[in-house]
Amino acid sequence: MIDNDLFDVATTAPGPSGELPLTEEMLLHRPSGDLFGLSQNAGMGWAADKVSGREFLILSTLGGLRAEDGKPIALGYHTGHWEVGVLVRECADELTRLGAIPFAGFVSDPCDGRTQGTTGMFDSLPYRNDAAIVLRRLIRSLPNRKGVIGVATCDKGLPAMLMALAGMRGLPVALVPGGVSLPPERGEDAGKVQSIGARFAHGMISLREAAEAGCRACATPGGGCQFFGTAATAQAVAEALGLTVPHAALAPSGQRIWRDVATRTAVAISRMEEIGLTCKDILTDAAIENAMLVHAACGGSTNLLIHIPAIAHAASLRRPTVEDWIRVNRAVPRLVDVLPNGPADHPTVRMFMAGGVPEVMLHLRDMGVLNLDCLTVSGKTVRENLQEWERSERRARLRQVLREKDGVDPDDVISPPDRAKAKGLTSTVCFPVGNLAPEGSVIKATSIHPSVICADGVYRKSGPARVFLSEAAAIAAVKEGKIVAGDVIVLICRGPLGTGMEETYQLTSALKFLPFGKEVALVTDARFSGVSTGACIGHVGPEALAGGPIGKVQDGDTIEIFVDRNSLTASVNVVDCPGFDARPARDDLKPDPLLPDDTRLWAALITASGGLWGGCVYDPNAIIRRLSGP
Repeated sequence: MIDNDLFDVATTAPGPSGELPLTEEMLLHRPSGDLFGLSQNAGMGWAADKVSGREFLILSTLGGLRAEDGKPIALGYHTGHWEVGVLVRECADELTRLGAIPFAGFVSDPCDGRTQGTTGMFDSLPYRNDAAIVLRRLIRSLPNRKGVIGVATCDKGLPAMLMALAGMRGLPVALVPGGVSLPPERGEDAGKVQSIGARFAHGMISLREAAEAGCRACATPGGGCQFFGTAATAQAVAEALGLTVPHAALAPSGQRIWRDVATRTAVAISRMEEIGLTCKDILTDAAIENAMLVHAACGGSTNLLIHIPAIAHAASLRRPTVEDWIRVNRAVPRLVDVLPNGPADHPTVRMFMAGGVPEVMLHLRDMGVLNLDCLTVSGKTVRENLQEWERSERRARLRQVLREKDGVDPDDVISPPDRAKAKGLTSTVCFPVGNLAPEGSVIKATSIHPSVICADGVYRKSGPARVFLSEAAAIAAVKEGKIVAGDVIVLICRGPLGTGMEETYQLTSALKFLPFGKEVALVTDARFSGVSTGACIGHVGPEALAGGPIGKVQDGDTIEIFVDRNSLTASVNVVDCPGFDARPARDDLKPDPLLPDDTRLWAALITASGGLWGGCVYDPNAIIRRLSGP
């Protein structure tokens, strides 16, 4: 039966009523794009007499399609971008109330958790650069925007957004972090649950236990994961940079206090435009150092060693070096006790309730290490924001709620330095060098299991190498019981040239939650998830496919690891192997056969731009010089 209404097609329409607020000057001197833009505004339904005014752009990483009641019509890639449309609307409503005209654009982002152990991981880090480019192009493609708000949450979308905002030096810019999800009342957090396959393989959990834990892990539909991984660390770093309103990072997604961040940000961006405060006033070398200090104090993800230099590069600032990271981490101990670093493993929402980034910065201020004169999107300096925070009702009431609802002392989550030291918290990261990593590597020293640390605060490990050229082979060996206490897993050909520098949380999570895992070390030219823990050395440079000596290691070679968590000195070497330096590279080194051409191009471009330690960025001047030849 043919539905005749299907063919009742209109071929004209009356169009919007009213007239555009045009003037002779506009018609004579404004570009045609400005005039047509007003027609577009009216065509989309904005009142004709109000289509001309202050335009602000809201960019987000929104993914999925939600019904008005929050139910899914089409799923997003992850909870982190599922609810950020609500924040976009909050920003837009407030901007409209302030008499401005809001525009919105979207560049969705992938989920590092969803792509663990899959070829999807080959696009994870390269996505960041591509998304930053698209976001910047969208900003420039709205020629009359007076300012930009970014709304983002997770591992690569948020760093991409920060890179995009950082590049807009002459514009007011601000960020709304997408917040965090809540942990389940009963069950496992989103980090631990990713090890259910390995634990089931070793008989530690039943099929039903795995199924129930997997179902409950993401206890609320929006927000980044409940641990202080890359997503949470990037939110804290954004606030430390001065790009958010105070106490914005890690708010519980979907709740009123979370939406309040968006409302306050809309007010702030409008005010920034009025007083002429722009990105270049906020993002400075001193602000970058503040971000590094907060990273160290929180025990942040090692992935920010890639992202913070990239943000600095986008802002035309000096990129921090390994020496800068060493200096900062020697100056600042870890003060925050959240998942995955322990010892109490509080979820990130408790960090927010305990005072979040402002509370951490209060301690850094009192230690005399913070740059207090940095401006922030609030229009005030860090010093002024902290003075207000210290005596604020918001601080007092949220800390009291944490005591009453969870029975947790806020100072146990974010501790004063003396209390942190008494709890055994140590500095965050250090950089092993040696004949396996002549250009350096990274270990999250604060997260090595205390039981394998000697009384003098040093981790010492010597064991036989178990070499793998793919993460799939390595995780299979772990599940099949072929890796035992004492082994050192050496995973190679997984750096930028091999896989786009994939993340290997599948391995590190298995080692964390298997009983013998703390007696196993991992050395790789890949990178780790921000939630990774244990004696895991990543970012080894040069990578195997770039001629790095890690590409010479054979099964059975003795690997010796030394990490002094007090002095932050470390080394990783092949020992008891005369002639190792002269040994040729293995004959089986090769990129992953499924590596996309897009990622191969990314690897070539970032290699020409300073490589891993330069933030994996695209440096146009360096690339053009390389292409131009000698």
